[in-house]
Amino acid sequence: MTSAHFKDHFSSGSAGYAAYRPTYPMALADALAAISPGLERALDCGCGTGQLSVLLAERFGEVVATDASAAQIGQARQHRGVRYRTALAQDSGLPAASVDLVTVAQAAHWLDLDAFYVEVRRVARPRAAVALITYGVLHVEGAAVDEAVQRFYHGTIGSYWPAERRHVEDGYRSLPFPFTPAALAPLAIEARWCLDELVGYLGTWSAVKAYRQARGADPVAALASALRQVWGDPAARRQVAWPLSVRAGHVQA
Repeated sequence: MTSAHFKDHFSSGSAGYAAYRPTYPMALADALAAISPGLERALDCGCGTGQLSVLLAERFGEVVATDASAAQIGQARQHRGVRYRTALAQDSGLPAASVDLVTVAQAAHWLDLDAFYVEVRRVARPRAAVALITYGVLHVEGAAVDEAVQRFYHGTIGSYWPAERRHVEDGYRSLPFPFTPAALAPLAIEARWCLDELVGYLGTWSAVKAYRQARGADPVAALASALRQVWGDPAARRQVAWPLSVRAGHVQA
């Protein structure tokens, strides 16, 4: 599905997205459940391949997970408690006043927020929780490895990031959020990856895809070669961490 409100940076790499994107901590689902007025239904918009959806399904009776990309939905992680739909975030198809929690993980910067917030208010039960979730630039264990990754992000592909990326880098603080704020404890995404997993993840970045299209070359290949020189055993696992930012609040009754 495409529309004037849907910038599709991810359908072409949905399999890689499903395989390599990091998993949110269960503590995030716990924190969101704790601020929700009930646990009957959550709506996860811009769900991608369901990284957050399946975690929410461990705490909510039902999760409706929507994404405008049919390719992303086709690669989504299956869970008995998750019902996936190809749909724009502002068109969930759910009844009014039927949702305890609305989430958008790593996708709010792509949305038509005005239209989305109208939909949030429509589907929200009294005092329903809403959360915009994003994770920033990763850091990798080992100074030489991390320096190479940071040079790649800020230098090699820096000019190929979409303008919306700035909202990720500031933790969504610059996005409008017309809800009563709710504080969550600090959270982070952490993983232990081998070299191939890190390289696979870097290949899912929208700026990498833009670089390939513009220059007809793969910037990740050169980075992978450089990383092999400083990684050591490529099967060895290194700590990888992403800062996690959550704008959470409640819909006013």
